[in-house]
Amino acid sequence: MLTPASRARDFPTLGSMTYLNTAAESVPPVGVGEALARYWRDKTQGMKGRDAHYAEVEACREIAAQMLGRAQAEVGFCSCSSEAYNLLASALDLAGGDEVVVTDLDFPAGATPWLRAARPPRVRMWQARAGELHLEDLLPMLNEHTQLVQVSLVSFYNGHRVAWAPLRDAVRRLAPHAILAADITQALGRVVLDCGDADIVISSTHKWTLGIHGGCIVGVPAAAAARLTTRAGGWNHLANAFAEDRFQRAVPKEGAVSFGVGMPNFAAIYALNASLRYLAEVGIEAIAQHADPLVATVHRGLRDLGLEPIAPAQPSNPAGIVAFRHPQSAVLHGALEKENIHVMHQAGRMRIAIHGYNTADDIARLLSALRGALRSV
Repeated sequence: MLTPASRARDFPTLGSMTYLNTAAESVPPVGVGEALARYWRDKTQGMKGRDAHYAEVEACREIAAQMLGRAQAEVGFCSCSSEAYNLLASALDLAGGDEVVVTDLDFPAGATPWLRAARPPRVRMWQARAGELHLEDLLPMLNEHTQLVQVSLVSFYNGHRVAWAPLRDAVRRLAPHAILAADITQALGRVVLDCGDADIVISSTHKWTLGIHGGCIVGVPAAAAARLTTRAGGWNHLANAFAEDRFQRAVPKEGAVSFGVGMPNFAAIYALNASLRYLAEVGIEAIAQHADPLVATVHRGLRDLGLEPIAPAQPSNPAGIVAFRHPQSAVLHGALEKENIHVMHQAGRMRIAIHGYNTADDIARLLSALRGALRSV
């Protein structure tokens, strides 16, 4: 996807390490740093700088909408996926007779707000088997009381990617009142999205999108906007924030823009605008075509080493993450770190994340280092 020259120019730090941990933190291109410098220059203009700040928000909304396949009015921003899901909970305002379906492959941000609600709904767990979610296990959970089905398009835990179309069809048929929500944090910027008909999509900005912390993209189609309007107070998302009746009533803007309840994190928006435009210029299809074969090589290489990936390979529905367990994972991780090879390690699980800036040499180094480390355990 990148030539050696463009990789060295755009990601200079990758010349001194093998970085396979984008599912936790990305390495942004230098253009993101330049955008942050531009934010700083604009900020030093004081109040006058806000004209540039808000212009950047709209430019970022434009490219984010393009990436999501939505209209610009259907895209909003907040500070992180945890905030977005809590605002979603406020919009739905569920009660004890309502039901929510989450999966055990979800990130906590998408699953825990329903457990912390003042009037908790019934939370039903769609559990994975052998690292995969099987639709037949979900079907008995869906009914007229189901108000939300929450999934991660790609699981942070093991890289399993939901088969979207069968899931969508089942939810629409068996749970007609349900909102279908997709966390696309581990997908946006890495895979070609197939969940454009979700009722809401949510993504953090510091992983595969190559941005920085403090941002989140929210996409809500116009058809779901009235139902998915947050009930939070604030000002930035209100149509009458400075009107004469502002303390008698609060009138929200509907849908995705209602998730931006306060002052935008302009620095994160500048970074995101730059990173999304970089990804769009490269092309998500080009990223997938380059990186998916590297993922397949990791799957094969791990099995050759006697390490079984937690989720099976998905050649027809690929993602960027491969994970495995090992009783001596801490030792393996330490050996990789000594070789300046960076993956994620947590509670006996190691996770490898492969983006468009990774190379076949990165994968060869990883597998060679694992082979050597396994000999010592």
